[in-house]
Order: sequence, then C-alpha cells, then structure tokens
Amino acid sequence: METVARVREPYNRAMSLDDYKVVLYRQGDGSWVAEIPAVGGCYALMDTREAALAELGEVFAVIAQEHRDRGQALPKDTTEIVHA
Repeated sequence: METVARVREPYNRAMSLDDYKVVLYRQGDGSWVAEIPAVGGCYALMDTREAALAELGEVFAVIAQEHRDRGQALPKDTTEIVHA
C-alpha cells in the first residue's frame, strides 16, 4: 500500500484572485461592475460582464503587485453572501 503525503500550503502564502469572492452586478445604464469587496479599490466597470471580469483580473494583479512591492499581505476575504 502506497502512502501519499499531502503538501500543505504555507499559512502565509500569497493570496490570489481565486481566494476572493467577486460581486458582479449590472447598473441602470447597462454597464457591468465587477468588484472584490475585501480589497479596497479593486473593481472594474465595463460594457459587458465578460469585459468587467477580465478587467477585474488586471486590476487585482496591479493591486497585488503593489502590496508585494511594499511587503504587505493582501487582506483575507471575510465577505459573506447574504440574500436580502
């Protein structure tokens, strides 16, 4: 019987886009907003939902690089999904 060791990620590993909840909604003018509420200033406003999500990825990459350059960790996502 072969034993497989599980590799655990370090507790302080860098956060990635996949670690966050993304909020996507349409505005009254038909444009789309995609945002990561846990990361201040991380949002995109575009004509289509696909474009908004793609742009959000670019914005997140810039913000993540700024945090790395300053030696700061990105905040953990504490966003909860609630249906009001």
